[in-house]
Amino acid sequence: MGIDYVKIGDKLARSILTSDGQILLGKGVLLTAGYLSKLRGLGITAVYIEDEQFQDLQIIDPISDETRREALHNVKEATDAIRSGRSIDGTKVKKTVNSIVEECIANQGVLMNLMDMRSTENWLIPHSVSVCIMATVLGIARCLDRNRLIELAVGGLMHDVGLTKVPKEILEKGEDRLSDEERALYEKHTEEGFALLRRIQELSVVTAHVAYQHHERVDGTGYPRQLTGDDIHLYGRIVAVVDLYDKLVNGTLGAKPVLPHQACEMLMGLSGRYLDMELVQLFLKNVATYPTGISVRLSTGEVGVVVDQNKSIPMRPVVRVLQERYRFVETKEYNLIKDTTVFIKDVLR
Repeated sequence: MGIDYVKIGDKLARSILTSDGQILLGKGVLLTAGYLSKLRGLGITAVYIEDEQFQDLQIIDPISDETRREALHNVKEATDAIRSGRSIDGTKVKKTVNSIVEECIANQGVLMNLMDMRSTENWLIPHSVSVCIMATVLGIARCLDRNRLIELAVGGLMHDVGLTKVPKEILEKGEDRLSDEERALYEKHTEEGFALLRRIQELSVVTAHVAYQHHERVDGTGYPRQLTGDDIHLYGRIVAVVDLYDKLVNGTLGAKPVLPHQACEMLMGLSGRYLDMELVQLFLKNVATYPTGISVRLSTGEVGVVVDQNKSIPMRPVVRVLQERYRFVETKEYNLIKDTTVFIKDVLR
C-alpha cells in the first residue's frame, strides 16, 4: 500500500529492513505518526499492511527474509572493506550466493514479485542484492547449470562494487545531471570493479567480467569497450537487463521511480538496441508486471488489489475488487486471463 494511504494504527504485514539487513520495523508493528514520518524521511513509498479481507493473500519471494538479511549484511561488509582499503572476503560472498541460488532453484516457477520496501539511504546495498536475485532467476529460466548460476549470482551481487571508488557527490547528483568530466569518473566504475574482483582468489574471473561489461549495449553504444551483441558475455547481458529494471522501479541514482508495468514497457522499448531482446522477453515472462498486493483501478471503474499471478501471461493477474466508483461493494474477483474485456487502467500507489 502506498505510504500516503496508510492510516495510524495499521499493522505491518512484512518487516522493513535497513540497507544493511537490520530490522527497522518488524512484522506486526502498529504504525504511529512518528513511524510514518520516519519512513517518509527514508524515502520508503509503500509498505505491506495486514487486512482481514486479504488474509489468504501470499506474497512469495524467491528467497527468504533470513537469506536476504544475510546478503545485505555481507554486501555492506564488502563495500566497507573496499572503502577502508581491505580485501573482500570471497568465501563469505560465495556462501551467501550459494543460499540465494539454492532458494531460487527451490522456488523456480514463482514470478518475481519485486516491490521492495526500500529506503533511498545507502541504495547500493539493496540494489546489489536485488540484481543478484533477479539475475539468478533469469539464469534459471535460461537453463544455466548450478555452477554457472553461482558465477552469475556472484557477478550480480558484486556488479557495482566499483561504485565504492566513485566520489559520493557524483553518485548523489544522479546520472542525468553529470558533467562530461563527472560522467567519465562515474563510468570508470566498471573498470574499478573489474580490477577489484579479479584479485579475489575465491571468485571466478568471470565475476570480474560481469562488473566490467554490465553497461555494454548490444548496439555497441555502451561502455567501457563498445562491445556488440554476443561479444558481450551472457552474464553481462543478463545483469544489464535486471540492473536497469531495478534502477527504474526504485529510482536509483537520482531518477524518479516508475511502476513495474512501466519499467517492463521501457525494457521492451530498449530490447534489440541496448538490451538483448531474447533475455528481455524471458525476463518479462518471469516478473510480476503488476506485483501481488498492489492496488489497481480497472477499466470497469472498480478498485481492487492484485491477489494472484498468471504465470502464462504475467500482464493479466487476478484482481480482487472491493470498491466501485468510490462505493464499497461485495468482494469479487476478476481473473484477467478469463475476463478478457477487463483491463487494468491505473495503479494506485
